[in-house]
Amino acid sequence: MRVLRAGPTSYGLWAALVQALALAALLACFSAGVASARALKLVVLGDSLTAGLGVPPGKAFPDQLQAALRAKGLDVSVVNAGVSGDTAEDGLTRYGWSVPPETDALIVELGANDMLRGFPPDMTKKTLAAILDKAKAAKTPILLAGMKAAPNLGPEYGRAFESIYPELAKSYGAILYPFFLEGVAGDPKLDQPDGLHPTTAGVGVIVQRILPSVEELLGRVSH
Repeated sequence: MRVLRAGPTSYGLWAALVQALALAALLACFSAGVASARALKLVVLGDSLTAGLGVPPGKAFPDQLQAALRAKGLDVSVVNAGVSGDTAEDGLTRYGWSVPPETDALIVELGANDMLRGFPPDMTKKTLAAILDKAKAAKTPILLAGMKAAPNLGPEYGRAFESIYPELAKSYGAILYPFFLEGVAGDPKLDQPDGLHPTTAGVGVIVQRILPSVEELLGRVSH
């Protein structure tokens, strides 16, 4: 019986095949690594305080927050989904296109205009809860930025309005930043002439104060 033996040519072909398979596996791993290393997408759903009313282009809260995160080595793209004048209901209405499915984390900064218009706190709370429901359904980590009521609305209204944020944060397991304008509100050096909106420097103060909470938020993103 004649026994077939593999010659040098056969071994050469086999070695080439093994090398090709190994290269293909390496490229697959590299591609997967690139895909997983994409920048995280953080959306800020808010009103004029997010939109950047009265500050130069590129100096709004989302812009300065993105710069601060990247300075710390975090590859995060912060999306400005703020619209001046928006109430919580307005934010809910445009949620579908403002917070796309690929959103990794969400900051909700809404309710100030509800308060300024004297809306019943229960109504604002219900609307914000509907926004949080949508984020929770998408398993999107949430940071809820709180707001304080203007003193002229009275202590009863103030207590009811300001309790919205901690109660919702507790109910939804969201990270609470109690007062978005902490360290800025009432400071003429950091406020614009209207006394409501921060200057560029004021936005910078907000970013530095909220940064640890945002880092905690990003830590909740599933990789």
